Amino acid sequence: MRKVIYEFGQCDPKRCSGHRMVKYNKIQSLNLKSRFNGIVLAPNATQSISPADRELMERRGIGLIDCSWNQIDSFDFRKVNISSKNGRLLPFLVAANTINYGKPYKLNCVEALSAALYIVGEKEEAVGVFEGFSYGDEFLKLNKDLLEMYSQCANSLEVVKQQNEYLEKNRRK
Repeated sequence: MRKVIYEFGQCDPKRCSGHRMVKYNKIQSLNLKSRFNGIVLAPNATQSISPADRELMERRGIGLIDCSWNQIDSFDFRKVNISSKNGRLLPFLVAANTINYGKPYKLNCVEALSAALYIVGEKEEAVGVFEGFSYGDEFLKLNKDLLEMYSQCANSLEVVKQQNEYLEKNRRK
C-alpha cells in the first residue's frame, strides 16, 4: 500500500516519527504542492476512518500530515494539496509515544498510520510500521480493544457511534 507524508518541519527531527519513517523508507515524503487522492489523516477532516476506506486506500494509498500538536490551531490545511472528501479523523485512541504517553488523541505519525491500517483491516501492516520504534507494542496493547472494536464497524458513522458509547461507558467509572 502506498504511504505518503506531507512534512512541515515543525518537529525536532530526532524525535519526529514521521521523519523517522521517511528515513527508514516506510513512507514517501511528498512536496506540499503534490496532489494526493488517497485517504489522508487530517485533524480538520469531517469523518472518521473506517473499514469502508480500505478499497480506496488499497487503490490510492494513505497519507499523513506531519505538523506539531503545539501549532495545530494556527496550521493552514489549505497548504496541502489533497481532496477534502478523502480527509479522515482517527477515533478515540491513547498515545504511547514518549512525548504524549497516555494522552487521548495525541498520536504521533507512526501511531496514526498504524491505527488507520489496523482499523481498515491491514493488521499485519499496522504492526510492521512500528519496526524500529520502541513503543509500538505498548501502543497496540493500550488500544487493542478499541482498535478491534473500530475494525468491526462497517463505516464512519458506526465508528463514531462505537467511540461515543465507549467514552460514555468509561466516563461513568
